[in-house]
Amino acid sequence: MKWLEHYKSKIVSLDQAVSVIKSGDRMFISGNAATPSLLTHALVKRKDELQNVEINHVLVLGDDPLSKPEMEGHFIHNSLFVGAADRQAISEGRSAYVPVHLSDIPSLFTDRIIPLDVALIHVSPPDEHGFMSFGVECAASKAAAESAKIVVAQVNDRMPRTLGDVFIHVSRVHHIVECSEPLKTLTEGGSTDIERRIASHIAELIEDGSTLQLGIGGIPDAVLALLEGKKDLGVHTEMVSDGVVKAIDRGIITNQKKTLHPGKVIATFVLGSEQLYRYVHNNPLFEMHPCDYTNNPFIVSQNAKMVAINSAIEVDITGQVCADSIGSRIYSGFGGQLDFIRGAAYSKGGKPIIALPSTTRDGKISRIVAQLKPGAGVVTTRADVHYVVTEYGIASLHGRNLVQRAEALLTIAHPDFRDELEAALRENANYKRLQSTHA
Repeated sequence: MKWLEHYKSKIVSLDQAVSVIKSGDRMFISGNAATPSLLTHALVKRKDELQNVEINHVLVLGDDPLSKPEMEGHFIHNSLFVGAADRQAISEGRSAYVPVHLSDIPSLFTDRIIPLDVALIHVSPPDEHGFMSFGVECAASKAAAESAKIVVAQVNDRMPRTLGDVFIHVSRVHHIVECSEPLKTLTEGGSTDIERRIASHIAELIEDGSTLQLGIGGIPDAVLALLEGKKDLGVHTEMVSDGVVKAIDRGIITNQKKTLHPGKVIATFVLGSEQLYRYVHNNPLFEMHPCDYTNNPFIVSQNAKMVAINSAIEVDITGQVCADSIGSRIYSGFGGQLDFIRGAAYSKGGKPIIALPSTTRDGKISRIVAQLKPGAGVVTTRADVHYVVTEYGIASLHGRNLVQRAEALLTIAHPDFRDELEAALRENANYKRLQSTHA
């Protein structure tokens, strides 16, 4: 039990834990439901002592005091995936956004493209061998902890002990802060009628024995709710939600027909209710891995009948997908969209799907557009897109030329916007030439 002595010797106060951070340091904080809020709030108290501390992270949940206007010059976010916590700081130029595939993020740290001085992580208490679990968020946290010069762990007795490639030993950690704090949760918001109509079209594409990747939001939740009657589905995904557990309990997800990791749900983070966190605790049905494994397209493709379901902000009539920005204003990030789109495309019988409502919530703007907004970023290229789904149906684009793609996308655009989209298509020189050739 020598590790226990080491563990106890590393326990410090919050103020002592964050005292290791110096001006100019590059640090990492774990994200999603494992955002170490106690440590970040303690760091705020040192604001006036610190200058130009760079904070690298994926999605930060909850209020983030380090991105407030008064933190300018003291802390700067280097966001690898933008969320509500840091969106304003990035829009105002007080923080920065890094466009990067989720599968590539761990190597930014291990290859020292982004060398880390300090990693702030949030983990479970150690087991009898001195190993702490990253719990509800492995993603890039494991690589960051293995690469940073100093590791500070917020050890929470309410963090579930998940299984898989998700452990760090006490000997690797320099300072420990113990706590008993509830984790951040994500409440299921339900699905709208439009989202359920989109989900019904997606459900048509899902065959028995398929392996699924689903994300956050009303469409994935609606898809999971509409899979009654499907048999032996599996999960290989970034995120495990309450909807996944409900489908397991209903006998729809069994993982028995998976061609990779049969019998297991493979994921890199868990986000949902407290009941979900209790469900995954010490549960061998779930296997957590870093995102350079879960999101590696070669790994994903080894699941036969892989179905990847991802969202978009807008899609142009050639099939280009913008998912990280509204025009030039950064809204989210690349995440794992293209990782899974390509993995599903290479899978035997796989189906990569982009799903989105045909209009914005107020119905005033079409999300199927003639051209992406000026400054909009392309996350998934038109060569990668296979299926685009709205509430009006499914457009199959793979192997189709630009005109055929446009015609297919017109059929799933909102009826109020089809005329103007068709007019834009008719002004296209290639379309005019093809029409005259085949007249």
